[in-house]
Amino acid sequence: MDCGSLLSTDTGVMPEEESFEYLPHTDPATFVNEFQNTTSADNKIKFHTGTTTLAFKFKHGVIVAVDSRATAGSYIASQTVKKVIEINPYLLGTMAGGAADCSFWERLLAKQCRIYQLRNRERISVAAASKILSNMVYQYKGMGLSMGTMVCGWDKRGPGLYYVDSDGQRTTNYMFSVGSGSTYAYGVMDTGYKYEMSVEDACDLGRKAIMHAAHRDAMSGGVVNLYHMKQDGWVKVSQTDVSQMYYQSLEERN
Repeated sequence: MDCGSLLSTDTGVMPEEESFEYLPHTDPATFVNEFQNTTSADNKIKFHTGTTTLAFKFKHGVIVAVDSRATAGSYIASQTVKKVIEINPYLLGTMAGGAADCSFWERLLAKQCRIYQLRNRERISVAAASKILSNMVYQYKGMGLSMGTMVCGWDKRGPGLYYVDSDGQRTTNYMFSVGSGSTYAYGVMDTGYKYEMSVEDACDLGRKAIMHAAHRDAMSGGVVNLYHMKQDGWVKVSQTDVSQMYYQSLEERN
């Protein structure tokens, strides 16, 4: 499937030729799958990913909350990863899966969104931006990409939230949580979510969901980075250490 033709049909964007050199193998997808699905000691391609990212729509926009821990299996590689990618003043993307994959494709998305704006003299919609990302990664389906991202923003139709993964799957809903700690985050969200909630309550709920997920999931942790997408663009609300939040919540309960 030709990515350029899809982009021109669905969004009016005709990007420059963007491509990777494939692995030196007659069938790159089969090569990657063979190495991913073996227990051999020679297996060099095995992703052990973990994170907790969360985004939800409510009356006053979209709240985006993420942790900041990067892991390689049981090894904690970093506690200060920025998992929210600022695509433009009205679009945000989240990272879950392979950090390099998410970072590369969302930065490429930022480039295509800027090209769209220059050519059409208006901001790209959230739906079109998510479709561009989906189309770009679809041509590499089955070739080892690891990406589960959320694209959120504000356009003429109001707040928008889409989930896009490395298989090209794209869907929209009022709430998504992605990563190894997502089940814990969903549990908190299902308890406290209300569409009519205030901005302060929504921010507290987002922080609380990531904090509890980080406490229960070994591959999530660090700090909670919280963003609020409003009609006039996103703002970074806070950056809070999850350990301090947890012990503070224990004191309040006691």
